[in-house]
Amino acid sequence: MTNFTRRDVLKMAGIISAGLALGGCSAGGSNGGSSTGESSASSAGTTSGSSESTSSTADNSASGATAGSKVLVAYYSAQGHTKRVAEIAAAELGADLFEIVPEEVYTDADLTWSNSDSRVSREHDDESLRDVPLAQTTPDNWADYDTVLLGYPIWWAIAAWPTNHFASDNDFAGKKVIPFCTSASSGLGQSGQLLADAAGTGDWQSGQRFSSGASDDEVRSWAKSI
Repeated sequence: MTNFTRRDVLKMAGIISAGLALGGCSAGGSNGGSSTGESSASSAGTTSGSSESTSSTADNSASGATAGSKVLVAYYSAQGHTKRVAEIAAAELGADLFEIVPEEVYTDADLTWSNSDSRVSREHDDESLRDVPLAQTTPDNWADYDTVLLGYPIWWAIAAWPTNHFASDNDFAGKKVIPFCTSASSGLGQSGQLLADAAGTGDWQSGQRFSSGASDDEVRSWAKSI
């Protein structure tokens, strides 16, 4: 029987690790659409108020391009659709979760886009009102993450503006960033590019749009392709 030295064992482990780190690709996006993307904007608007501001830790067991990386799934969810996609993707990738929560959480009435006097409608009409401070802007242990998935609903063909401060106020240098969105009918449009422009740093990839009723398997398949 062959006797292996400690050096032989370490050399073999290095070869295996290098092989696991190969492969993977980013998902493609889609265009177009309007209005608030998470189905009817008047329902379940307080979802964003749940206390997930700190990252929840999971073992990173992802394959492909995320192998050997520490992955974060950050998301803003007005009505729960983006949250569900984020949670499924995080579970598939073994990633941590961070919920983007406004200091002033949107209520059901705030999200009624068909009401011209609702908060979201007034913010849409007056860009100066879209400066939405966050309860926590930078996730714990931010410097440790190599890959960030950033999720949001589409509001009037762009990313919901509570996401803006997360993009503009964090340093994405050295990080791969993959946007994803949820909407009833809108596409990804230029939402990812606009967030990349606001960030000014990071390796921003093509994104992925999910319908408000996307299946679990659809989300898992996308996560596996990253």
